[in-house]
Amino acid sequence: MFDFVRRHTRIMQFLLFLLIFPSFVLFGIDGYNRFNEKGEKVAEVDGQAINQADWDAAHRQQVERLRAQMPGLDLKMFDTPQAKYGTLERMVQERLIQVATQKQMIQVSDQRLANLLQQDPNIASLRKADGSIDVERYRQLAASQGLTPEGLEARIRQDIAQRQVLSGITESASLPDSIANLTIAAFFELRDIQVARFTPEAHRAGLKPTEDDLKAFLAKNTSRYQLPQKADIEYVVLDLATVEKDIGLPEADLRTYFEQNQQALASKEERRASHILINAPKDMPATERAKARDKAMTLLEQLKKQPKDFSALARKNSQDPGSAVQGGDLDYFTRGAMVKPFEDATFSLDVGALSDLVETDFGYHIILLTDIRKPKGKTFEQARPELEKELRRQLAQRKFAEVAEQFSNLVYEQADTLKPVSDKLKLTVQTASGVTPQTRAQAHWANPKVLAALFSTEAIERKRNTEAIEVGPSIMVSARMTQHSPARALTLDEASETLVRDWTQERAAELARQQGIEALKNWKGQPATAKFEPSVTVSRDKPGGVPPPVLDAALRASTASLPDWLGVDLGEQGYAVVKVNQVLPAQNLEQRKAERNQLAQASANAQARAYLESLKAKLKARVIVPKPEGA
Repeated sequence: MFDFVRRHTRIMQFLLFLLIFPSFVLFGIDGYNRFNEKGEKVAEVDGQAINQADWDAAHRQQVERLRAQMPGLDLKMFDTPQAKYGTLERMVQERLIQVATQKQMIQVSDQRLANLLQQDPNIASLRKADGSIDVERYRQLAASQGLTPEGLEARIRQDIAQRQVLSGITESASLPDSIANLTIAAFFELRDIQVARFTPEAHRAGLKPTEDDLKAFLAKNTSRYQLPQKADIEYVVLDLATVEKDIGLPEADLRTYFEQNQQALASKEERRASHILINAPKDMPATERAKARDKAMTLLEQLKKQPKDFSALARKNSQDPGSAVQGGDLDYFTRGAMVKPFEDATFSLDVGALSDLVETDFGYHIILLTDIRKPKGKTFEQARPELEKELRRQLAQRKFAEVAEQFSNLVYEQADTLKPVSDKLKLTVQTASGVTPQTRAQAHWANPKVLAALFSTEAIERKRNTEAIEVGPSIMVSARMTQHSPARALTLDEASETLVRDWTQERAAELARQQGIEALKNWKGQPATAKFEPSVTVSRDKPGGVPPPVLDAALRASTASLPDWLGVDLGEQGYAVVKVNQVLPAQNLEQRKAERNQLAQASANAQARAYLESLKAKLKARVIVPKPEGA
């Protein structure tokens, strides 16, 4: 069927036209677009659908936010079914809270919104020297999130209202002292124990497996000794750099772009200032801060009378060691180089002018503006390299969608070779060998979506090109398998060295376990013959150097009748016999404020989760797509 479609593309396009055109006539183009854009329903809350398109868009937005916050983050970890399912679960939760907000008719007043905006550091950074908001920068902040200022404020109102739904649960949640004390006392309870360890090392030296032992071990553990399927592949990559190569830049277009962007291409204004700093960090006691401010005010009054004394007073009084020796000189700087209050004050002064007292997180400043270096415009020839780079990038981004469509069509229509797409779009056919479905590498072909397509049945059996797969912003890949080696079990000879090691380890651990079980049986009957390490007092926050399984067993042991004897299987590490001698009460419980707070927070979170679960039932919320393994 697929071969027929590939060989008769023109015929199929004509048939599809005949089938699709009547649907436009009957339903209209808008209806047809809406049908396709929404995609299938993936979840539902209160009768409202969450569609595939909504889900995809939300996940992209979340990844983009993470990219902006942490540029060095490997975003491949979020391109998994588990990560995407997590986004869907969050969407359902947000929709639940949104519906609850509407049903409870929660409103956010203008005053409350204004108070919140005043406290927001992002908004505070937009204030001018006179305290007013820079409207243009505020619009830019909203636009960076794809919103108008009105849209941003509406979203903030919605966020406040929705937080109020849960805060009503979490803030009213309380944990009685009796329960908190009982829980903390149990968690930090101390136990005096003794441990005897039986390790594989004591048995390994005399073990030598026979050939029959190894054969039996291999037959029992076949899945552990497998050669994974491997492949040699070839692939092509389409990216912006490839598209840029073929973009010509006429002189007239360059000059037009230069004229339209002269202001942006000019260098920034620079200012030179000197300052006197009197240290007063935010955590300084109030009385000390007041003294620092009084000292700064005294210096300011003195300078207003004698401005020429600035350099001398800075050398004598400034507590900025870097500039004091220079008479307070900070040299030239542009906007963005200094903290906001300092910058705003400096860029509001005229040359030779003295500022009022300026308060920052460092303390109190007196600023003297000494020079202004105006921005210099570049000539066309000076700006040309930067112009060409930027304009070529912009044109490549516009053209990429068109070239990407060509790329997709070529790898599909001539699916048994990558040469046509390579010739047409001037792409290099690259190769990789020893590729497995689990390969992890810093290469475009190692993207999980590409590997899944490469190791599909059709790609393996027919050596077909994969579809054009987007592996990053403006990066597409198609690959095909040139040679495939299926997975197979290792032979005895191939795995002999590993088999001997693993058989010896397993057998030694089993002998240690048997020895430990026997010792536990004997010591219970004859406690005086037991041979333990020195006793140690352990708790959950002070494990005393014992292995986690031993600690867990000791703390779970019954205290009804002491001493209590336990056997702990440590797997490959052997076996341990534990004797619990004494239970000691937890210490300094009244000082464990952090643990009490964590316990109270955990209790509040549990109540919030219970409330959300009740909302799910009440609003008939459900996720329709299956939950991936590990999500």
